[in-house]
Amino acid sequence: MSHTTAPIPSHRKPRRSTTKLSLRAGVAGGVLSTIAVAGAATPASAESVTEATLEMPTLGALDTDIASAVSASAEANQQEALDQDLAAQEDAALQKAAKDAKKAKAEAERKAQAERAEKARADAEAKARASRDAQRVQLAQTTSYSASGSSSSSSTGASASSGSSSSSSQAATGTAASIVAFARAQVGDAYVPGGTGPNSWDCSGLVQAAYRQAGIDLPRVSSAQSMKGTAVSLSNLQPGDILYWGGRSSSYHVAIYVGGGKFVGAQNSSTGTVERSLDYDPPSGAVRIL
Repeated sequence: MSHTTAPIPSHRKPRRSTTKLSLRAGVAGGVLSTIAVAGAATPASAESVTEATLEMPTLGALDTDIASAVSASAEANQQEALDQDLAAQEDAALQKAAKDAKKAKAEAERKAQAERAEKARADAEAKARASRDAQRVQLAQTTSYSASGSSSSSSTGASASSGSSSSSSQAATGTAASIVAFARAQVGDAYVPGGTGPNSWDCSGLVQAAYRQAGIDLPRVSSAQSMKGTAVSLSNLQPGDILYWGGRSSSYHVAIYVGGGKFVGAQNSSTGTVERSLDYDPPSGAVRIL
């Protein structure tokens, strides 16, 4: 039997082919060339970066100038706003001052007009009062003259027969005339409780004022006034006598007899100060101070 000799595999590494070695050498050479080129180009790039970095301060200066310009513009705008606000405040103050001055002027004119009207009213009232006083004094003088003429021309018998009614025609003289004239001058004035003049009265306030201007002091209230002087009969009254209503020590109303069967008194708030006949409100009694 023939034995075939089988090839024994070798444990040595196979030899690489020349083609593969050449290919690998070419690739390696290309890589090295690329590295060399990159290395040669690196200084130029660094120089470019350095040059670009050196030019940056120029941009920073420009930014500073812009910032300064913006700040100056903002300050100018703020100053202008402040000036406008100040001008507005000044204008508002001027308008307010003008308005206040106009209001004050109107108020002053109103007060002046009111004062003129009040003065005119007071003057008119004073003139009217003076006119009434003059007329009443003239009336009293005329009455006195008539009474004296009638008395001198009458006989003794006629005088005796008229003695009982002499109080109704007797005219006031002296102090009594002054009291009567004052009382009549107040006719038309208002009645006010507690009033003592000059344009409003209560009953005892008027009596007290009439006697005071004649130099005679009387108490303030009616009950005390009716206790002064001497009690007289209502049939024997004389001008200037004080009439009272109620009891003498507790009278609630007083008036002044003015002659001719009449009295003047501050009656009440409805009538005011009036001149009335004794028949209008007959008194309880009378006292004579003079």
